[in-house]
Amino acid sequence: MNIFFYTRRLLPAVVLALVSAGAAAEKLEFKQCVDIALTQNADLAISRAQIEQAEAAVLQAQGNKMPRVNLSLTATRSNDALNAFGMKLGQRGATFADFGAGEFNPANPDVLSVAPRDLNRPDAVNNFNSRIELLVPVYNGGMVQSYIDTAKAYVRAAQAGDEVARQQVTKHVLMAYQGVHTARAYIKLAEEARIAAEEYVRISDKLHRQGMVVKSDVLSAKVNLEDIKVKIVEAKNAEAAALNQLALLMGKSLDDALDVGEPVQPTLLAGSPADLRAQALNEHAGLRAMRNQIAGAGAQVAAARASKKPQFNVMLRQDWNDKNLGLEASSYTVAGVLSWAAFDGGVNNAGIGRAEAQRSELAAKLRQAEDGIGYLVTDSRRKALEAEEKIGARESGLEQAREAQRLVKKRYENGMATLIELFGAQAQLDKANADLVSARYELAVNRAELKRAVGVLHSEQL
Repeated sequence: MNIFFYTRRLLPAVVLALVSAGAAAEKLEFKQCVDIALTQNADLAISRAQIEQAEAAVLQAQGNKMPRVNLSLTATRSNDALNAFGMKLGQRGATFADFGAGEFNPANPDVLSVAPRDLNRPDAVNNFNSRIELLVPVYNGGMVQSYIDTAKAYVRAAQAGDEVARQQVTKHVLMAYQGVHTARAYIKLAEEARIAAEEYVRISDKLHRQGMVVKSDVLSAKVNLEDIKVKIVEAKNAEAAALNQLALLMGKSLDDALDVGEPVQPTLLAGSPADLRAQALNEHAGLRAMRNQIAGAGAQVAAARASKKPQFNVMLRQDWNDKNLGLEASSYTVAGVLSWAAFDGGVNNAGIGRAEAQRSELAAKLRQAEDGIGYLVTDSRRKALEAEEKIGARESGLEQAREAQRLVKKRYENGMATLIELFGAQAQLDKANADLVSARYELAVNRAELKRAVGVLHSEQL
């Protein structure tokens, strides 16, 4: 087959495959990535489940304030003397014969010593007891309300914890998203370095043929080119890793083709360090979560104290007893129960002390966390400002490194500089380029971290 004809037939298929592969990659802007992550991220699924657990605990605690209705059906067969007679009484079916009246003989002087057989050794009796029981809590010293307050406080704590997790995910998405752009910037720099390295191979080979440099210069230039090719591979791997990390954060499969939109650069959060620290104390969701945990611990103290108070409950019960399944022999019972643990060996007091100690522990942890957040805000702001300074310095250094490389290259071409000097100038230029890319990434991450530290990191306010 003619090779030209074969190529003409193959080329459209290759182009179509490449276009299809590119079209399959889903291109998402930063806010889209965050929105998807906030709905599909596994960590946030755990956080939402914790909120649901806390909300269920509130319903469970509130249910303890409501009356409780119990329905029961008990079938019994027994020839135990006491139980058999009791079941006959419950069925309203007891007779004098059950007391052994047929065995009573007034003529017998020892009649009072006779043991009635029907009373002591009755035949087995069947009984079906149908029961409706209503238990009404009237007063429990505030214990149930304390349980409700505890559960509600933990709901608020879980909701605040969910907000902490959402902001953490937002930051991680930003790091992965910008990580893709950073890796691509490194790929571009590596490609430019490859072009320069190929040029150095060409120049050194030309000078060698002219007798101006030794063969080792040509070999060193080729080794340098191979090193640059390795760096290109490393940069591409870094890009793939960042895309994979972004996919995992969004709950997507690693097999899904994914691409990112325009790069993002968070704005610097305005305010002095003191103002930002004060804002963080008011708005940081993690601190809110701890404060609600302390409120829950306080409600647990109240519940422990309620155990020392009297409790009063009412019971209403309707029974039916029958030899067969039915609703005969109706009876009711009404009871009011007042209970008070007058002495328990110090158990309640120990419970109160334990609850108070737990609340004190949480209060100490809150003070520790407030100090930590204050330091984090100050340090994050310092690093964000430092990153801004770095960018200015890196841009200036890049211009100088570019000019230095140009001059050394020109000197090398004229035989006035060594290849080592040229490599040194190129390495300095490559480092200046890489430092600038790194500084831009650090600026985005540090600004985002400052907002997260204050507690205001949201994609729509980035």
